[in-house]
Amino acid sequence: MTTIIPVTEESRRGSKLIIKLKNPNSFSKSEFITLLNSYLEKNNDILGSLDVSGFTHEGYTKSLLETLGFLIGDNVLGLILEACFKFEIWEIIETLIVCGLVNGPGSVSVNLVRNLVERNRADLVCLCVKHVSNLQASDMLLVLKFFLSPSKDAYSGMSVVRKEWETQTLSAIETAADKSLAVLLMMAHDGFTTNELCLHYLVASANMDDVMFSACVGKLNGVEIMRFVRYLKKWLVKYQKFPQVGSVSKGSSAPGLKVLESVPSLEHVTKCFGLVIDEHFTSLVMHPEFREEVESIELVVNLLVAEARLGYNLANLCAGLNP
Repeated sequence: MTTIIPVTEESRRGSKLIIKLKNPNSFSKSEFITLLNSYLEKNNDILGSLDVSGFTHEGYTKSLLETLGFLIGDNVLGLILEACFKFEIWEIIETLIVCGLVNGPGSVSVNLVRNLVERNRADLVCLCVKHVSNLQASDMLLVLKFFLSPSKDAYSGMSVVRKEWETQTLSAIETAADKSLAVLLMMAHDGFTTNELCLHYLVASANMDDVMFSACVGKLNGVEIMRFVRYLKKWLVKYQKFPQVGSVSKGSSAPGLKVLESVPSLEHVTKCFGLVIDEHFTSLVMHPEFREEVESIELVVNLLVAEARLGYNLANLCAGLNP
C-alpha cells in the first residue's frame, strides 16, 4: 500500500492544479509561481526525497523542477508551459527543456518550437535542438528556416547564443588543458554570423534524423540553399586549415565547456552537404551562382581528402560534386 499512496496523492493534487491552470487569466505571474512551488512541495512532502532548506529564493523553483519534475504528468506539464509562455517565464521553460521533461511520449512538445520561434527566443530554440529528442519534421524545418532567414527581431535572442560562444571560447583559451579545444571553439566562433552560430546546434545535433533532415532541406528556397551551402563551406575551409582538430575529443577533457558538444564535426558537415546535393543537385549544377560555389567547394574537399584521407564521407561528397 505504501507504494500506491504517492501515485494516488500526486494524481489528486495534479487534478487540482489542472483545474486552476486551465484558466490562466484567473491568476498572476507571482500566483502561478506560488501555485507551481506548492504543487512540487506537496509532492516532495509525500516522497520525502528532497531537503529544500538550502535552496535559494532565486533558484527555488528551478531546483524543485530539476529534482521533482519527473513526477509531472504530460497534462499538467502542457498547462505549465502554457502559463510560462503567457507570463514569459523563460527560465522555467529552459529548465523543462534541459532536464528532458518535454521528451515524453505524449504531445507536450507539440508547438513548443513554434511558440519559441514566434517569440524569437533563439537561445531556447537551440536548447530544444540539443535536448529534445522527439522533434518532428515540421519542427526541424521551422528551426532551419528560422536560423537561415531570421527576422530583425530574432537577433536579440541570437545575441544570447553568440555571448555564450564568446564566453566559452575565452574560457577555453584561458583554462583548457588541451589547447586544441580552444582552437576548435575559435573555429566555431570566428567568421560565423550570429544566426550561423545557431545553425551549429542543428548540424551537430545527435538527435538529427537524416531522413527528416533531408526532407527539410528539400523544402528550402534558393536563397536559403545558398546560405546553407556557404555556411557549410566555411566549415570545410576551417577543417582544411586546421586538420589537427579533426580528432579532438570533446568529452571529459573539457569540463564546463558546454558548447563543445555543439561544434559540428567534419563528418557532420560532409553529411549535411551530401543531403543538400541529393535534394538540390539540379539547382547546384545548373545555376551559375550555385555552380561557382560548388566548384570552390570541390577544391576544398579535394584538399581535405588528400590531407586527411577521411575516406568514405568525403569521397561520396566528391562524387556528388562531380556529375
